[in-house]
Amino acid sequence: MIIAILQARMSSSRLPGKVLKPIMGKPMLALQVERILRTRLIDRLVVATSTDPSDDPVEQLCKKISVDCFRGSLDNVLDRYYRTAEKFNPDIVVRLTGDCPLTDPEIIDATIRFFQKNRYDYVTNGDQESTFPDGLDVEVFSIEALRKAWENAQLPSEKEHVTPYIKKQSDNFKIGNFKGSRDLSGLRWTVDEPEDFQFVTRVYEELYPGNPCFGTDEILDLLTRKPELSGINAGFERNEGVKKSLLKDDEYIKNEKE
Repeated sequence: MIIAILQARMSSSRLPGKVLKPIMGKPMLALQVERILRTRLIDRLVVATSTDPSDDPVEQLCKKISVDCFRGSLDNVLDRYYRTAEKFNPDIVVRLTGDCPLTDPEIIDATIRFFQKNRYDYVTNGDQESTFPDGLDVEVFSIEALRKAWENAQLPSEKEHVTPYIKKQSDNFKIGNFKGSRDLSGLRWTVDEPEDFQFVTRVYEELYPGNPCFGTDEILDLLTRKPELSGINAGFERNEGVKKSLLKDDEYIKNEKE
């Protein structure tokens, strides 16, 4: 069984409450769920949020749109992920994050196929070798790899971002990187800043009314016709959250030595 776990919380440091901010009259998270449910290979979608009271509205939305919701640790996302997966007992886990409302179901399926065809333990279409826009990130891994990460991870970054432990264990896991046919990694389609939300809102306003199932090609065509849209959120660095976690690692290692 293939389960997609979509992590989402209200307490974003840079844009609090972003996952439920409305676009075209719908919460951003609900629009992302719509897109994920169009995949062909995922058997079940679960939203993994925290037990913090601030995330009660996330659970309420999941009930409203009939999507499974699991609540766990706010800060130890690895523990939240593993306990979510453990409840549903999948063979393969697909990791998605609630700041990617332009996620593409075809890219999700292609990443899963790449994982299955090559019998990997872990596959990403992101990180340093990414060819996809920031915001179309997909990670696919076996439940066994997730379990080993949960049992052995120690550093803050390994617990906050779920898969760093796996990615550092290339001797123990077969790791792959799924790439597209062209390099679009310079495009920013994620939502971390107010400008990102403004960009995504404009994309939805332009495309969603005429075609709710718009995909990557339609967005690229829109940006060709209206290149000024890409300037709305230009200038932000990719994976800033990971870099902050690495600073916490340095502090953790320092305290361990003292």
